[in-house]
Amino acid sequence: MMAQLQKSAQSQLKQYLYLGENLDTPTCKESTAQPFPNREPIKHLLIGSPKAVSSTIHYLQVIGYASVGDWSPLLPTANPNEVMSILSRQILTQ
Repeated sequence: MMAQLQKSAQSQLKQYLYLGENLDTPTCKESTAQPFPNREPIKHLLIGSPKAVSSTIHYLQVIGYASVGDWSPLLPTANPNEVMSILSRQILTQ
């Protein structure tokens, strides 16, 4: 049952996200021009303790949403024992 749910979720994600190898995701300093029609950039920001952020990043890899390497390195915030990590993606819009 769990394997079926994971396959279904991954199939839906592939339809929603562009997971191709040739996508140049813009950084904050680069242009956010849309490289593909009907796709828009979206950024995910995780903020929390290093353990919580790392655990979430690994969980998102397990469910097939994003590889660990797709996320920025853990960056310190102004708060003690708090970090953030950013993921940029192109999503399908209609």
